[in-house]
Amino acid sequence: MLTLYPDIKPYAKHRLAVEAPHELYVEESGNPEGIPVLFVHGGPGGGCEDYHRRFFDAERFRIILMDQRGAGRSTPLAELEGNSTDKLVQDMETIREFLGVERWLLFGGSWGSTLSLVYAQAHAERVMGLVLRGIFLCRPRDISWFYQDGASRVFPDYWKEFEAPIPEVERGDMVSAYYRRLTSSNELEQMQAAKAWSIWEGRCATLNPSPRVVEHFGHPHVAIALARIECHYFMNAAFLEDNQIVRDAHKLRGIPAIIVHGRYDMVCPLDNALALSNAWPEAELRIIREAGHSASEPAIVDALLRSVDEVIARAEKNAG
Repeated sequence: MLTLYPDIKPYAKHRLAVEAPHELYVEESGNPEGIPVLFVHGGPGGGCEDYHRRFFDAERFRIILMDQRGAGRSTPLAELEGNSTDKLVQDMETIREFLGVERWLLFGGSWGSTLSLVYAQAHAERVMGLVLRGIFLCRPRDISWFYQDGASRVFPDYWKEFEAPIPEVERGDMVSAYYRRLTSSNELEQMQAAKAWSIWEGRCATLNPSPRVVEHFGHPHVAIALARIECHYFMNAAFLEDNQIVRDAHKLRGIPAIIVHGRYDMVCPLDNALALSNAWPEAELRIIREAGHSASEPAIVDALLRSVDEVIARAEKNAG
């Protein structure tokens, strides 16, 4: 089974001002002359982690990490103003042009798969290939599954703690109830809600319990950005039209792609990936038997590393 590449440090870090008040953190590592690959993180609001560089061979790839608006090391932290899907797509183009990249490989999981797909549908000529994990189509039923009725029946013990900050009278619409608290002027109320929201996601993300993942999701810096921005997007149907990604799957034709999805993914169930695969049969769907949602699970890591090499080989063959 393949494991992550050795740890590396960035050779360049950038602060890129986009639409006020947002400033993006962008970094480059690996080979400056290598194949450009953009790691598209999840959430929205999740931010990048150091281990995300390790999905790629540093001798072969120019590894680009960006923290999306309001996330990670981008500022202002957890900012909702001017934070929408179309703005993030614009930011990706701004970064591509700033770095002088003609075409790049997109590597995204969960919300990162959503954003990668929306970008590729808008800018197919700029995409060398796609490696996607844990497909999230952001349909109303996908949001309801995790935040209203679905995962709550698989993890009723964790759900009890998730719904604890919300009075019973408001539990018929948990996303709206959380949004009121996450946008409250009371900072303590905001943080309490943020940690409950984020820890719920962290607990459900892996097939086997992972204290490291839960600890990361529970960190105040991570929790406030993840919870506020996710809830903001979900209140606005992720700023997408109804079933937009599947509807526009024809725009992805000709792009080499592999989809990696855990069979026991309880955050983004497998039917997301199947719906996309049915609309986009060119993309190879790999269902990983012993895995849930998280990119850090061993079987997912193995599948993703293999997929990167195979997608690049297909892209180079097409170019040849």
